[in-house]
Amino acid sequence: MIQTLFGSVEQEPSLLERLKAGVEKTRSGLVSALGDALEGKKQIDAGLLEDLEFTLISADIGVRTTEEILERIRQRVARHQLNDAAELKGLIREHLLEILAASERAPAHVSEPPAVVLVVGVNGAGKTTTIGKLARRFQAEHRSVLLCAADTFRAAAIEQLEIWGERTGSPVIRQNPGSDPSAVLFDALNAAKARKVDYVIVDTAGRLQTKENLMAELEKMNRTAKKVIPDAPHEVLLVLDATTGQNGLEQARKFTETSGVTGIALAKLDGTAKGGIVVAIARELNLPIRYIGVGEKAEDLLPFDAEKFIASLFE
Repeated sequence: MIQTLFGSVEQEPSLLERLKAGVEKTRSGLVSALGDALEGKKQIDAGLLEDLEFTLISADIGVRTTEEILERIRQRVARHQLNDAAELKGLIREHLLEILAASERAPAHVSEPPAVVLVVGVNGAGKTTTIGKLARRFQAEHRSVLLCAADTFRAAAIEQLEIWGERTGSPVIRQNPGSDPSAVLFDALNAAKARKVDYVIVDTAGRLQTKENLMAELEKMNRTAKKVIPDAPHEVLLVLDATTGQNGLEQARKFTETSGVTGIALAKLDGTAKGGIVVAIARELNLPIRYIGVGEKAEDLLPFDAEKFIASLFE
């Protein structure tokens, strides 16, 4: 089952196969490299641990998580609980799953629509494309969607959102470039209530001059949302570009400091061998990964499931 803002929906049967295709580059970079490091090895020695360290860090698992894994291996060897190098792959898989499972949290439950999803992230991360894919996903759950063009700083952002509105058949509430984003949000939420729409997905400015400006703008939008729908926004989704690796993690830190992020949508995961950034985000920020983008089609935004993600890498 997949957890949504309105409760559980059935998990698509092909999710594991689609994940495997989407993380092919990471699987080649991580699991194949692990296999090469372990091939023919029986003894767990300093040389093998050094090879493992290089492989894990190269996949962007993160230094902290890599050190934890190596320390766990050393402790088990010292206690004679681990003698064979062939067992290491299973131990690494187990540890990565533990990290991802620990950060999983169900989204807030919305008893009465509309559910409001605020989407944040830097320009170029795939924010608008992710919004379009998210609209298609919600529609596949038989929910109606309205898009809010609250990134009024760039005329191109409004135009891009309107294109996705046409592709997905979702109405777009917009104003002229340079308008107050909170005013656009106010109009969108009132329109959604009047039309009895299930989801409002809100595009926000991808870049403001300072962190203080960004925080003030988002706080104002939060206050505006609550005037119309008291418990909104129900989700603040941060879109990160998986191909940026550790830079994406630094972006995530900055946005979580200012935006009240409740979940991550990781775009372009199919385009990188460094998909271990999924683990690094979960470990460093303790934020749930909600969705991963594994292709360019509108249907290529998949709900994240820790067990299936790890299985797609190791099986």
